[in-house]
Amino acid sequence: MKSQSVMRAVVSGASELDVDLLVVPTWESDTLDDVPGLVAATAGGLSDARSRGEWRGKAYESCIATVTKKGWKPRRVLLIGTGSPQQSIERVRRVATVGMLAARARRVTSVAFWLRGDSGVGLNQFAEAAAEGLTLGEFESGSWKTETESHAVSEIVVATGTGNSTALNESVWRGRLVGSCSNDARTMANEPGNALTPAVFADRARALAEGTGLRVEVIERAEMETLGLGLLLGVARGSAEPPKLIVVHHAPESSPEAPVLGLVGKGVTFDSGGISLKPADSMEQMKYDMAGGAAVLGAMRAIDQLRVPIRVVGVVPATENLPGGRAIKPGDVLRSAAGKTVEVINTDAEGRLVLGDALWYAKRCGATHLVDVATLTGGCVVALGNITTGLFGSPDRWVEAIREAADTAGDRVWPLPVFDEYGEQIRSDIADVKNTGGRAASAITAAMFLKVFAGDTPWAHLDVAGTAWADKPRPYQAKGPSGVGVRTLVELACASGSWGEVGAGSD
Repeated sequence: MKSQSVMRAVVSGASELDVDLLVVPTWESDTLDDVPGLVAATAGGLSDARSRGEWRGKAYESCIATVTKKGWKPRRVLLIGTGSPQQSIERVRRVATVGMLAARARRVTSVAFWLRGDSGVGLNQFAEAAAEGLTLGEFESGSWKTETESHAVSEIVVATGTGNSTALNESVWRGRLVGSCSNDARTMANEPGNALTPAVFADRARALAEGTGLRVEVIERAEMETLGLGLLLGVARGSAEPPKLIVVHHAPESSPEAPVLGLVGKGVTFDSGGISLKPADSMEQMKYDMAGGAAVLGAMRAIDQLRVPIRVVGVVPATENLPGGRAIKPGDVLRSAAGKTVEVINTDAEGRLVLGDALWYAKRCGATHLVDVATLTGGCVVALGNITTGLFGSPDRWVEAIREAADTAGDRVWPLPVFDEYGEQIRSDIADVKNTGGRAASAITAAMFLKVFAGDTPWAHLDVAGTAWADKPRPYQAKGPSGVGVRTLVELACASGSWGEVGAGSD
């Protein structure tokens, strides 16, 4: 893993921060009275910006001024709008990311992010969100460029005028960790398919586990055949690259027998659609069809480092989906490890196939609660666009636990129904189930397919097809992989005390 710059929390006055750039959140009609002397320290720079309409405090708008007053150590100040003075954790996280992207663009070597009033939210929570956002802003998407103007900030400070420095540093460490693991997932999702094959994906899992208490096992084709993972093996048939089932175990010595959280991530390292070939337009983006698997691996590292006191198993079925001479064909029937037979209607609906076997394997490892993350359907993009992840599952209490974790983590999700009637669309005439149910409610019928393999185990499905990749940059997010899902899975694992009683058959 790439080495990071230094990040720490500091309790001091704003004037004492010896940095190139001081980033300060601001809002509409803000006077910065709680940062005494800052406006005056710019020798009219901020006042002039106000009169020009440059300093308005609108969300994510920025304004920069030089600090000239003797006794002030910051060289420049960057104001970034929050819109409302009622700051939220997610707004702080996003503003911090905007600040880091601006610092890198201005090629500064040191930056401080100033935490302001908590508006009812704990200062430590704001510090964690700021650290996470600053870290997300460090992600570099052009890692394969031989000539790049990318710039890394070497010193990062999360600063405030009040608070307990020990507690703040603990919060900053946590935010830094989760942000870093999200960036690890983004880095993997950004890799081209020829560089991140299933075998390399397995190597990345081992590398992420180095120096942790995680145990990684990689199941090879021969063992898959013994286990009867016919769905995963079927998808892999068209590729010369052998499939891998990556299994990561977090099992603290003092952990109870239950609950056991099973995290399953789609790991298709390149998806051509197979015999049901995709259109050429934008097919190159199908290198990130393993973003769900990357999210699981990133989350597992964070879960270990945070010493989450429950057992967690991460399962990533890794393969390519290519139209080789031995590739599965529409009309073929595959037998899953669970014993269910599947009629293949469309070979481009391969993600649900590999996840079916992976869900079975997670239960075999003892998982009592399941969450899968997958770039699964274009139908979810049609329904929710590129802003919100689709959430499916049962029972309702388990789905609500995932929704609460996502809200806290800043990953927007929205529940969609899994009524039994939708299952009728995937009934097969010759097998137990078919792998597509047509265009109508396609995201839901894909989830219904997964539900067949989750069985009575509390299960949730996150369809990140629209949120795993940003086609256009936003002020708080660079173009490219988003790392969606990592923070939600970590938050869910950390909140096990509130959902551990959810079991099969719960309301």
